[in-house]
Amino acid sequence: MDPRVHEHAEVLVDWSARIEAGDDVVLSVDEGAHDLAVAVAEKLGERGANLVTTYSSGEVSRAYLNAHDDEFESDPEYELALYEGADSVLSLSGSRNTTAMADVPGETLQTAGKAKRKIREARLDTRWVSTLHPTRAAAQQASMSYEAYCDFVYDAVLRDWETLADEMANMKDILDAGSEVRLVKEDTDLTMSIEDRVAVNSAASVDYDSHNLPSGEVFTAPDATEGTVYFDVPMTINSRRVRDVHLTFEDGEVVEFSADQGEDALSDVLDTDEGARRLGELGIGMNRGIDRFTDNILFDEKMGDTVHLAVGRAYDSNFPPGHEDEANDSAVHVDMITDVSEDARIEVDGEVVQRDGVFRWEDGFGG
Repeated sequence: MDPRVHEHAEVLVDWSARIEAGDDVVLSVDEGAHDLAVAVAEKLGERGANLVTTYSSGEVSRAYLNAHDDEFESDPEYELALYEGADSVLSLSGSRNTTAMADVPGETLQTAGKAKRKIREARLDTRWVSTLHPTRAAAQQASMSYEAYCDFVYDAVLRDWETLADEMANMKDILDAGSEVRLVKEDTDLTMSIEDRVAVNSAASVDYDSHNLPSGEVFTAPDATEGTVYFDVPMTINSRRVRDVHLTFEDGEVVEFSADQGEDALSDVLDTDEGARRLGELGIGMNRGIDRFTDNILFDEKMGDTVHLAVGRAYDSNFPPGHEDEANDSAVHVDMITDVSEDARIEVDGEVVQRDGVFRWEDGFGG
């Protein structure tokens, strides 16, 4: 086993999830993530945690959903109880086929997602963390050799997270003090209100309200979105390829949309429910250890020189205590990414804070 697998497990258990003796942990293991699951289980045993392991598979989900009559039971009690009783949920992605669910109808995915709203909320109430174990399928999706992809994943995961957290605090402070963000680039001029929001310094640890490993972004929950935005980074949504997306917002909602590829997948997302046409997240990528796009949102959205916007659910962590009910509610949260490395700028209250991918506190920032 690659020794970096054990390092990955240690970062996940200790830095990211902050597992302690006696914690009740649900470990969700994708079909290709066996080696990481073994290493994580060992760390959990050393920490004295309690463990329940579940199996996750796109092929299993496809078989079930395509055979179902679409009358899904709402929040089955046995599954809800598992997550309501958990202290932490660790999700290990590692698919053998990244497009296994490509032929599951969008309407079926919508219906199944809506039927598990309470389960999803219970999971999000835990110290949950999602990460990825490198597989050959993921390497193929990224157009990389398996060996090169492993190096890529571990360069992104095995970071000096405390140092990165200190740097990202600069962006958090700017957003916390700001009222409006404007994003300008090719085919994009978008304004968003961030007043009375709390930005999250997403440093790959639940202690930072961060739930992805790798991470390396600062995100908030925008409101009153106006204008147009162009997402030029290709992505996979529900196992379907989507690229060159344009969205137009009026009064905070998507009123026009298009995609050169996968427009039906985008339409399925936006038609899920009322909240799916509003933004739930504005994220600014700051992980310089991620240096290329790989068609995996867990990595691509954290890459330096990118901004991502998510339609759908907003996170409670972006709202002051007592105001969580103001968060946009939806059964979906789908991120889309735009490259801001050239001819682009981010403004906060009219002041440029990033130009062509360079932040104002970094060397090379132009006036």
